Amino acid sequence: MRDRGVRPGDRVACLMDNGIDHLLAYFAAAATGAVFVSLNTRLAAGEHRAILAHSDGALLLHDAAHAQRAAALRVALRGGTFAVDAVSAPSSPAFEPTLATADEPAQLYYTSGTTGAPKGVVLTHRNVCTHALAAVHELGLDDGDTWAHIAPMFHLADAWATFAITAVGGAHVFLPQFSARAALDLLVHERVTITNLVPTMLNLMVAEPDAAGRRYALRTMLSGGAPIAPEVVRRILDVFGCDYVQTYGMTETSPYLTLSLLSPELQRLPPDQQLRWKCKTGRAFRGIELRVVDDRGAPVAADGRAVGEIRVRGATVTPGYWQNPAATAAAFDADGFLCTGDLATIDAHGYVDIVDRKKDVIKTGGESVYSVEVEHVLYTHPAVLECAVFGMPDAVWGERVTAAVVLRAGATATAAELIAHCRDRIAHYKAPKAVRFLAALPRTGSGKITKQALRDQAAG
Repeated sequence: MRDRGVRPGDRVACLMDNGIDHLLAYFAAAATGAVFVSLNTRLAAGEHRAILAHSDGALLLHDAAHAQRAAALRVALRGGTFAVDAVSAPSSPAFEPTLATADEPAQLYYTSGTTGAPKGVVLTHRNVCTHALAAVHELGLDDGDTWAHIAPMFHLADAWATFAITAVGGAHVFLPQFSARAALDLLVHERVTITNLVPTMLNLMVAEPDAAGRRYALRTMLSGGAPIAPEVVRRILDVFGCDYVQTYGMTETSPYLTLSLLSPELQRLPPDQQLRWKCKTGRAFRGIELRVVDDRGAPVAADGRAVGEIRVRGATVTPGYWQNPAATAAAFDADGFLCTGDLATIDAHGYVDIVDRKKDVIKTGGESVYSVEVEHVLYTHPAVLECAVFGMPDAVWGERVTAAVVLRAGATATAAELIAHCRDRIAHYKAPKAVRFLAALPRTGSGKITKQALRDQAAG
């Protein structure tokens, strides 16, 4: 990077699948004093160009799989591109790392932009290092752990482990492209002890016919990036035979905000009751100050029923968005807490449980319907592999509850059957009024289901 003119503070982009070179690039950028911009490999060329222009990228690192796209993006860069498998020997034999100060930017992550133009989330060296050390403490990471990079390394659902596992001298193994069978093979063959996957990946993996018949070395399976249905958690525990921890976080928070690790008091509960707590979003991550507040900013009752917005602050929270002071100001309240936009309950033990995104709450006939609750009920139907619940405009009700469903291979179910299944278990106004059957649900680059795409499809 230095030989190619990269200087401290320059932005260096990376377009790579999961692999050792992607991991090394994170550290190389830090050692050069550059700001690392890991690009979502699934974006269109125009989206990549917009990110490179906004970040004023000096250089683009790429692997062989993305050589064609990198060549097309060269014009958007000041310093050009180079492939990491074709790097020449450095001009000088000695290399002295550039040590940044704690609050200088280390990385930029660009949001998916489903609600507007993508924003560049700034993470400082303090953010990244504090999070890594907190994760080591919370999860008991050590040099006996092997982490599987299966979720994409351009996303913080996985990238945080690049630093935390390295900090303790653990091992890294990689899956360049996700498939359920390849992920299961990696877990077995590499004797993986811990990893973090998004619910859609886990759901597909536990649905594989031979998933439960394999010999795993897992001690902990983490799930994050989206809420997960208790029925899926039960299958995860049955298949992998290890501890399960629900995680919740944001790009803006490095990412973890909560973990569903059980307190000593909750560990004394019977297993079936413990499962209920494991399925919750969890208690605050180490170093995070967390509130659940109403529209006036007052704390809601800690009764597990009152719903409010999660707001957080701490040393792992972003200082703001790259060259976007308006978005930065709008993201924080008067007390300096980041407004997450996630709605949740909080109980007497301090465990929160997300019920919906603010923008995804369905208003029907004057009632609020939280999509997560309806999705959890749909997942209890044996024919349902994946589902997502969202609102669509309705002339009578304001919005109608709509479900998009992917059925299991060989399974059958009608819309009327799934609607009746829900009406038997939750209030009728919460049950879907329409069900759309799809071959697959649209996802963001990190594997999350994108409800805006489902709304657009249903409207079209």
